[in-house]
Amino acid sequence: MSPATLSPIEAKRLLDQGAVLVDIRETDEHARENIPGARLMPLSKLDAADLALHEGNPVIFHCRSGARTQGNAARLAATAGSACDAYILEGGLDAWKKAGLPSAVDRRQPLELQRQVQIGAGSMAFLGTMLGLLVSQWFFIIPAFVGAGLTMAGVTGFCGMARILRKAPWNRTAFAQPKHA
Repeated sequence: MSPATLSPIEAKRLLDQGAVLVDIRETDEHARENIPGARLMPLSKLDAADLALHEGNPVIFHCRSGARTQGNAARLAATAGSACDAYILEGGLDAWKKAGLPSAVDRRQPLELQRQVQIGAGSMAFLGTMLGLLVSQWFFIIPAFVGAGLTMAGVTGFCGMARILRKAPWNRTAFAQPKHA
């Protein structure tokens, strides 16, 4: 059974009564902006996660727009288990902010990796096209290469550009592995 959806105001009311808010976005997204008090449990690691954090209280899952939580509603409900009520924040973080509720923003954190890939791929495609038109037709290989890379990323789920950007100096702290004692 899928979790019920809650408006941001209803979610805030439940949070004030002890509900647990779980952010299913990735680490880099959460580091850039989050709802204060939300616990990070990335969707990519949800199967290995221990949701014993709710202690019988309702659990409210959220993402940026609500699309990821809606698309994974059954999986989220199964993760929460039958020991508690599970909900989805309707409209995610975007709706939360639109309702005038607080979010914590850290502009020192790099842009989300997905946006970095979009900026990089778009810039390469635009530059390659302009150089192909103005300098030499051989430059058209750049947007062709970018298109092929994006197609393969969509088909396989592996994005080479994201892997490279993850290792960029500005992303090192956002993607650093926690040190184990």
